[in-house]
Amino acid sequence: MAERTVRIASTSGLHARPAAVFSQAASELPIAVSIEKPGAGAPVPAKSILMLLTLGADHDDEVILRAEGEGAEAAVDELAALLEKNLDEDL
Repeated sequence: MAERTVRIASTSGLHARPAAVFSQAASELPIAVSIEKPGAGAPVPAKSILMLLTLGADHDDEVILRAEGEGAEAAVDELAALLEKNLDEDL
């Protein structure tokens, strides 16, 4: 299992455009990835924009990405790199 804690860099947090970009990238991966905001409930599928919005992950919040199976490390690396960018401005 691959797991990484990442700080949200987007100024709007994981909302609207950043959530759309993130969920699209997760949807293109061959394995399932979950994302969790510690203390805010259960992990949610990274591919679901609606579930991402329910996290309430704001700028500078930490989230945990998890994936299991072949390619898990690469998937977590790719999605972590996205969260570490300000997706409100960097695209």
